[in-house]
Amino acid sequence: MGERTLTETELNRALLARQLLLERASLPLPRALERVGGLQTQYAPSAYVALWSRLAGFRRDDLTTALEKRTVVQGTLMRATIHLVSARDYPLFADGVRAARREWWLRVHRGAIDAKQMTAAARRVRSLLADGPLRGHDLAERLDADNVRWNGVNLWIDLLRVPPSGTWEQRRADLFAAAEVWLGTSDATPEQGVEHLVRRYLGAFGPASLKDVAAWAGLAARVLEPVPQRLRLRRFRDERGEELFDLRRAPLPDPETPAPIRFLPTWDATLLVHARRTQILPERYRPLVFNTKTPHSVPTFLVDGRVAGTWRLERGTVRLDAFERLPPATRRALDDEAERLSAFHA
Repeated sequence: MGERTLTETELNRALLARQLLLERASLPLPRALERVGGLQTQYAPSAYVALWSRLAGFRRDDLTTALEKRTVVQGTLMRATIHLVSARDYPLFADGVRAARREWWLRVHRGAIDAKQMTAAARRVRSLLADGPLRGHDLAERLDADNVRWNGVNLWIDLLRVPPSGTWEQRRADLFAAAEVWLGTSDATPEQGVEHLVRRYLGAFGPASLKDVAAWAGLAARVLEPVPQRLRLRRFRDERGEELFDLRRAPLPDPETPAPIRFLPTWDATLLVHARRTQILPERYRPLVFNTKTPHSVPTFLVDGRVAGTWRLERGTVRLDAFERLPPATRRALDDEAERLSAFHA
C-alpha cells in the first residue's frame, strides 16, 4: 500500500497543533519549548510573545524566572541563530549542529583562521568564564583577539546568554556563561544530537521532508539520511508527491478543525521556508513579511491558520494592518486578542 497523501490543509493543521497554536496549552515552560522545537530569539521579547500565544495563563515573569532557575537557556544553535530551548535539549542540539557549524566557519574564513587557533581561543574563554559570566565586550577585550576569532569562538566552546541579559527587562543578550559551568557537563554524542534534532523537528513541525529538517537545523540533508530508519518513522506524501516523515504518535488533526486568531512575534520559525508546504504564510504575502528592508520578518497575526496581516506596538497599544479586508466578526475577534496582547505588554 502506498503512503497516504496529506493535503496542504492537513499539514497546516498539524503544524498549528504541534506549535500549540490551535489551543493554548497548560504545560511546564521547558516542556512547551521541547514541543515547539525551541524559539528563535535574536530579539528577546519575541520569546515572551510566542509563549503568550501558546500557553494558557503565561506571564512575562514565568520566562524570566525559568531563565534564572536555568530550566531554560538561550544559546546559538540551529542556523547559527539564538534559540531559547529547555536545559535538557540544549546539549543535544549543540552536539547535533556543532560539526557542521565549525566546518562552515572554517570554510568561510579559510586563510584567515584555522581550527588550532580557534581551539586556543576557546581554551582562553573557558578559563575567563570559570568564575562566572562576563559581558561580551569584557570577554572580547580580555581575549585580545580579532573580530573573526571572537565572533567564531562560540563554535569551539558552548556559550549561553544568561540573565539578566536577554530578558524582557534587559533585552540585549550580551552576558555570557560557559554551558558546562551553567548547566554542567554532558555526555551527549553528535549522533544522538542529530537524531534528537530530527525527533524534535518532526514533533514540532512535521510531517516533513529531510530537506525541511536540514533547512531548519542548518545541516546538509545527507547528514540526516540514516536517521529515519533508526527512528522507525511514519511515511507520508504531500500533494506534489514528496516523501514526508513523521513521529508515530504525533497529532494529525482533522483538516476542518477551527483555527483561532493568534499573534506571532518577530522571528517566529513557523514562517520560515522549511515550513513552506503548510502555507501558514501564503506565498502572496511572503514579500510583505520578509524583504530586504526587514530581513528579520515582522510580527504577524493568523486568521484561520494563515498569516493575514501584521501588528505593531504603538504607544502601548497593538495596532493591526490586515493585508486584505476581513469580515466584521473576524475583525472583532482580532481586536479582542490585540487588546489582550496590549495588556500583556503593559
